[in-house]
Order: sequence, then structure tokens, then C-alpha cells
Amino acid sequence: MPDAILEQAARHGVALEMRGAVAVVSLRRPAKRNALNDAIVAALRDVFQHLPMEAKAAVIEGEGEHFCAGLDLSELKERDAGEGMHHSRSWHVALDAVQYGRVPVIAALHGAVVGGGLELASASHIRVADETTFYALPEGTRGIFVGGGGSVRIPKLIGVARMTDMMLTGRVYNAQDGERLGFAQYLVPEGQSLDKAVELATRIATNAPLTNYALMHALPRIAEQPSDHGFLTEALMASIAQSAPEAKDRVRAFLEGKAAKVRKSS
Repeated sequence: MPDAILEQAARHGVALEMRGAVAVVSLRRPAKRNALNDAIVAALRDVFQHLPMEAKAAVIEGEGEHFCAGLDLSELKERDAGEGMHHSRSWHVALDAVQYGRVPVIAALHGAVVGGGLELASASHIRVADETTFYALPEGTRGIFVGGGGSVRIPKLIGVARMTDMMLTGRVYNAQDGERLGFAQYLVPEGQSLDKAVELATRIATNAPLTNYALMHALPRIAEQPSDHGFLTEALMASIAQSAPEAKDRVRAFLEGKAAKVRKSS
């Protein structure tokens, strides 16, 4: 990653640290509960678009007591319809860089995962929450609407009806209910979400890169295609993935008894 991008991101409250093959991206605005402003969103875009080549997976986390409390309302400006649309689309580009970038992204959640913070979390591929985590979409009670891709991503996690309820009523979900509904795939004790996320990312980083890429880019699109289209896309992706030299080496190692077999977890 160019040093200029890293330095500018740091000035706006986004830091990157390499832990082996894992890029840990941190929101560092704890006094504002890591609320998102345009500068932070642009910094996230730049960081995820220019991750170091040695990064094979990434973790996104928030410094302090909260992951991200959403949009910094102090920056909310009066915009006409055209300006508002372009502003929303700039967030879409940034969060697409998270979801459809080069490497899988795990979000380490704690405290507030609210509004734009939930939109950011939903752009990641795996979410690990600790017991302090809570989820909300207060935009509906503030007279605004989600604009960072939440109306597309969040219903895929919890369904349209639950998102509608959250926005209409201001309902807040705690960590336990959030895991049950699908906001997070893992729930860990307080203070352990970052360690668990890095553990998962370290494991994911050892996968064949083309398989990881297929899971990030092909699988979500296959899920939305008609069955006959999905089957064809799956066949094409499977043939490409298994033709990679690394895939052939891994299958050969398994057949020769050199790779670990799947076992029931304890």
C-alpha cells in the first residue's frame, strides 16, 4: 500500500496493521464512538482498495467501547436529491471495496453496531460479536433512510420484515438475539471478538486464494440467480478453481493422506 494512502487514512481515523497475512483495519475515533463521516468512509475505501499484497484476509474493528455508532449526524448536511444520491453512491463504492475486494473480511463487533456501523458490518463476510454488542437502525425514527447499502445487505442477513420493524420502531437487538437472527455468525465473551476474528482470518488466509475469491464474488451472485443460471455459474467457477495448481496440490495431499480430515468439533 502506498505510504501516502496509509498516512492520509490514519489522519482521518483509519489505521492498518499487518499481523502475519492478516490486515487489521481499525476505526480510531473512540471519542465519537467511531461514528462515520465522509473522510472515514473515503479512507476505508482507499485502504481496502489498496491492501498490501501480502494480505490474504482482513479484520475490521473499532477502537474503544464501540465498533461503530453509525453516521456522524454533525456532518449531516442539507442536500438536494441529486447531491444526496451521489453522497449515498460514494458510500456504496466504499463498502463494495470491503465486500468485493481482494480478500475475505471479518468484522470484530462490540458495543454499538448501529446505523452506518451495521451497514459496514454487513459488508463483511463473517461477523464475530462479543456479549456487549447491540444492533439498531435509528434512521427511521430520525426522519432519514439508510444510504450505505443497508437496504440491500441487511435484509439478506435478517429478512425484510425484521429490518422494517427495526426502522419503524427503533427496536434494538442484543448480542444473543443478534447471533440467533443472523447479524453475527460467532458470539464470544466480552473483549474477545478481535482475537477470535484474527484467529478466523489467520485460518482463512491459508485457503487457496482462488477459492476465497470465488466465495466472496461468485457465491453471493449465484444465490441471486435463477437456478439454471446459478448451476452454470457454479460449474464455471468450480472448473476454474480446481484447475489452479494450488488446488491440485491440496487434493493430491489429501489423497496421499498428508492432509487433515474433517472431524466433529468438540
